[in-house]
Amino acid sequence: MRLRSLFPRTCAALLLSVSTLAWAGAPAAGDMAPDDLGMTLSGKPVHVKDYAGKAVVISFWASWCKYCLKELPILFNIQKAAKGNLQVVAINTEDDEIFQKLSRAMRTLEIGMSYDPDETARAAYGVNGIPHLVVIGRDGKIVEVFRGYGESSLTPIVAAINKALAAQ
Repeated sequence: MRLRSLFPRTCAALLLSVSTLAWAGAPAAGDMAPDDLGMTLSGKPVHVKDYAGKAVVISFWASWCKYCLKELPILFNIQKAAKGNLQVVAINTEDDEIFQKLSRAMRTLEIGMSYDPDETARAAYGVNGIPHLVVIGRDGKIVEVFRGYGESSLTPIVAAINKALAAQ
């Protein structure tokens, strides 16, 4: 009987530690943002420091992620509304051939587009799935990280972006 009563608590503790390990080492709110944001189509590296003084929103995405495709135009409109104080960087997680096609098709979105061929940006930001969004303040510190979110997260995302714009 005693063993049975310990089982649920033991399982809960084990699940908690496993989920904590999955994100261990991933940057969190308050941490300085890792600098690597992949590279452009022309092979030029993209860095957080390229946008010093601006808030930065990083969206890791792929063409098969329907929510990601809906999100990018919304982020573009938020960037426009911020009038030069915010930069969106969309990091595609697919290969360069797919990224080339997508970049051409999405050229009307005036956001930073990069891809991560050696997965260094994904590793630095602890990306294990998409959608994955990171909001960085003007001070270079991470304001919030959103993993596996949907439309119901729009209000907290906008709040995090407003906080990032205010960070000095």
